[in-house]
Amino acid sequence: MTTLLARVASPTVRPSHRVRHLLEHNLIVYRSVWWVILAGFFEPVFYLFSIGIGLGKLVGDVPGPNGELVTYAAFVAPAMLAASAMNGAVYESTFNIFFKIRYGNTYKAILATPVAPGDIATGEIVWSLFRGALYSAGFIVVMALMGLVESPWGVLALPATLLIGFAFGAVGMAATTFMRSWQDFDLVTMVTLPLFLFSATFYPLEVYPEFFQRFTQFSPLYHGTELVRSLTLGTLDSGLWVNIGVLVGMGLAGSAVIGRRLERLLLS
Repeated sequence: MTTLLARVASPTVRPSHRVRHLLEHNLIVYRSVWWVILAGFFEPVFYLFSIGIGLGKLVGDVPGPNGELVTYAAFVAPAMLAASAMNGAVYESTFNIFFKIRYGNTYKAILATPVAPGDIATGEIVWSLFRGALYSAGFIVVMALMGLVESPWGVLALPATLLIGFAFGAVGMAATTFMRSWQDFDLVTMVTLPLFLFSATFYPLEVYPEFFQRFTQFSPLYHGTELVRSLTLGTLDSGLWVNIGVLVGMGLAGSAVIGRRLERLLLS
């Protein structure tokens, strides 16, 4: 992913060896508030227990990606994993980044060193992926212990969630560079909440009205959910390349914007 990003991005966003210094900075900062990272793991687990298991007793089996019947918990669990990757990446790349740019002046201090705007952009995206990987790995272990990973392909669910985190983290950080006040973050919730509710997260796509099915297929979280669900259930088909392509394109587009915007904000 890093090699691909370096080929298509502008020089201002291309990574260098200095990225590791930004990662070290974030590790030092979060070492004293480790419980913040730990707390993010429990949200999807609570959803899984309350909806996937509790409501699943009433719902019974539902159609999987290829029409086969699966338990409701097995259907919802990969969607919770994909949504967790989205939420973790978005919150890390919006609220935290906005504070660092507008109030903490963190990046201005960093730019007094040899670190460049492109290094900051890449470092923050990599950090959000690292944080998302911790959540995803723990959640996958919970799924496996509950018997909700029904295929050996489920081991690829972790890199799939990293791809989801890359896509939403890059776009989230790019959007943050345009924000001027905390009130703008209402728009973040206005976007992520419908994605969470209407991306075939809790129901098969076929239960939606036909016009809404086509609208849902434009949702990047839908593509992430379908990717993770197909891997954990072992229902692979050629449509997965479309899901992967949408997420890769979204991440690269966001990355290209970040470098230019950070250079304009921090060096002007």
